[in-house]
Amino acid sequence: MKRMNVNVNYLVLVMMFVSTLLVAQVTPAPKSAKELVAEAKKQIENLTPQQVQDELAKGNAVLIDLRESEELKQSGRIEGAVHAPRGMLEFYADPSMPYYKPEFDKSKRIILHCASGGRSALAAATLKEMGYTNVAHLDGGLKAWKDSGKPVVE
Repeated sequence: MKRMNVNVNYLVLVMMFVSTLLVAQVTPAPKSAKELVAEAKKQIENLTPQQVQDELAKGNAVLIDLRESEELKQSGRIEGAVHAPRGMLEFYADPSMPYYKPEFDKSKRIILHCASGGRSALAAATLKEMGYTNVAHLDGGLKAWKDSGKPVVE
C-alpha cells in the first residue's frame, strides 16, 4: 500500500507540472502597447514621408488618416487623405459591412497614417490579416511628415 501512495503522489506531481506547462502555452504573457507596435512594424511595410509623397504622386495610392476628429482640427491633415478613425477601420475595410468605404479598395495601394505611427502600424497589420496585400504605413505619422517639411492643410 505504501508503494501505491508514492506512485499516486508522483503521478499527481507530474500531472500538476504538465498542466502548468499547458496553461503557460495557452496563456501568453501580456504585452504592452509599445511591444505590440514593435511586433506590427516587423510584419508591415514602413514608409518614410518622402516615400509616401512619391507614392501619392503616382496616383494609385489611397492615404488613410486614422486620427480622431479632434486631432484633425488641432494638427491639420495631409491633403487628399481620407479620414477613417482607427476605431472604425475594420468596419470601413470590410465590404460585407454596412459601414464599408469604397476608398478601401483592395486593388489599390493603401497607406495609413496617424499622429506618430503607432496606431497606423497596428492598423496596417490588421488590414493584412483582413486580406489586404498592398498596405503600408507612414512611419512616424503626421509628426514625421511635418518634421520633414511636407505640407499640411488646416
